[in-house]
Amino acid sequence: MQVKIEESWNAKLMLEFEKPYFKDLVAFVKSEYQSKTCYPPGTHIFATFDSAPFEKVKVVILGQDPYHGPGQANGLCFSVNDGVLKPPSLQNIFREIQQDLGIPIPESGNLERWAVQGVFLLNATLTVRAHQAGSHQNKGWEVFTDTVIETISKEKEGVVFLLWGGFAKKKAKLIDEKKHLILTSGHPSPLSANRGFWFGNKHFSKANEYLKEKSKNEINW
Repeated sequence: MQVKIEESWNAKLMLEFEKPYFKDLVAFVKSEYQSKTCYPPGTHIFATFDSAPFEKVKVVILGQDPYHGPGQANGLCFSVNDGVLKPPSLQNIFREIQQDLGIPIPESGNLERWAVQGVFLLNATLTVRAHQAGSHQNKGWEVFTDTVIETISKEKEGVVFLLWGGFAKKKAKLIDEKKHLILTSGHPSPLSANRGFWFGNKHFSKANEYLKEKSKNEINW
């Protein structure tokens, strides 16, 4: 099956695209996009792969679902398009970066500038129906994205995995902690952050410290 995805990722995942579950998933997604309003736009479903080729991935941030409001989702987890109001979780991410590294909160919530530096912004589910969170879960996306995480773990070394919240933490079992750095904390959503489970985790400085130890370029958060 021909999937429009960045070349290096296609080489790693082409066998996955031929599996029955993935063909069923494609049929489901096509039907949903034809009959419903869905996000992100079809051309952006694999945006995180296109922005961060396999060989450049240094940090993985895992989200659960794309944003389901108009104009928000752009294919990168936690990211929104330029000019779109920052959702609360993203605001809290920027607040933690400001506290951790002294970096001013940016005007735009578009995280493509992270992606091009090798930050792989992966949602476990890559599509969603408008205004219906979780509507495309358990259709096959999670099988696919689990394989992506395992592929990064097996075939690369010295990657930082940032797992925020209970859902993301469960993915730690897919990662070889002897080869990579796994950092976990509460989710940046207000419910978790305001209860003391997010702020002060210093994940952004810790990630850069680890990358520096591995002689890799630090991320300009």
